[in-house]
Amino acid sequence: MKCLKREAGKYYEGSTQEWLPIRDIKSGTVLLKDGRYVKIVEVLPVNFYLKSEVEQENIIFNFASYLKIAPDKIQIMAVTQKADIDAYLKSLNGRLDMEQNELCKNMIADEAAFVKGLSDNAAVKKRFFMVFEYTPAAFSGKYDFSDVVRALSDEVYKAQKYLMQCGLEVINCDNGMLIDLFHQLINKNSSRYIPPGSITEEMLGAVHEREE
Repeated sequence: MKCLKREAGKYYEGSTQEWLPIRDIKSGTVLLKDGRYVKIVEVLPVNFYLKSEVEQENIIFNFASYLKIAPDKIQIMAVTQKADIDAYLKSLNGRLDMEQNELCKNMIADEAAFVKGLSDNAAVKKRFFMVFEYTPAAFSGKYDFSDVVRALSDEVYKAQKYLMQCGLEVINCDNGMLIDLFHQLINKNSSRYIPPGSITEEMLGAVHEREE
């Protein structure tokens, strides 16, 4: 709690930086204000129900094997986002302007209306993440940040090794991916119009931070 109060005192009252639990992002690792270290990886899913019975059994077996050696402090998160259909609708509108046949124009217009209605009501995109956590208590004796990075990297390697047997790809999130992810989670509406990679590391902490 002392660490939290000390970090909170650096920012203006009511600012995002004041209530955000993140202190910094370094080497693909999230440093929290309470002293914890967090590593986030994205898992690209497969459609379990399209697999054969044997493949499904193998997936269950390998995932269960991973859970036996997984760390105690691990989270599996599913993030649901509205599907981005702007590029597809723009393409349809471009074809509509060039099309000369009235029947084809009507078909394109109907397709655009159907896709837009589907997006407004049902079309969603899901992303899946695994979150690993380390605390200073997890290390015996003195440690530095390189020890934290190494320990978390070992956990990511084990997850990649076992989940690969399930047909799942595990993406190790770097600093840029983490910044984009947190921006999307905090600014769900405005982030739809900001391309990934637009927010740089140099911008972190530059707003609403008090000078010592």
